[in-house]
Amino acid sequence: MDELDSKIIRLMLHNARMPVKEIAQQVNLTSPAVSSRIHRLEQEGVIGGYTVLLHHPGEEGRVQALISIQTAASEREEFLRMIADEPQILQCYRVTGIYNFIVKASCSSIDELEHLLTRLQKLGSTNTQIILATPLDRRLSL
Repeated sequence: MDELDSKIIRLMLHNARMPVKEIAQQVNLTSPAVSSRIHRLEQEGVIGGYTVLLHHPGEEGRVQALISIQTAASEREEFLRMIADEPQILQCYRVTGIYNFIVKASCSSIDELEHLLTRLQKLGSTNTQIILATPLDRRLSL
């Protein structure tokens, strides 16, 4: 991967739907050359796919939290089934350490977060950090 590839990827991270013609103009290449580079980056696995990032209406007012949970081995399957049905849970990570999992939740209010925590605590102990801000999000940069 060279500097031109990095420039193309940065442009695509900013707007994955940017037309190849516009990318080509910004990196001073022809459209076929840019298309070829994008295809090669896909084949090499550098570009792993394309997605849509959803923003909830009124997202600024939502309460986002990282919830660490320690479940017994016998409760893990039930925990995974439970979180699959919880629309407030955006991500789940299996981790090392005292806690087995960390989930990222986005709730409409503190009350909704409290209800979610109550359900999670039936399956294990929790530790919660409310997200105040996201000063860095590398998903949108290279």
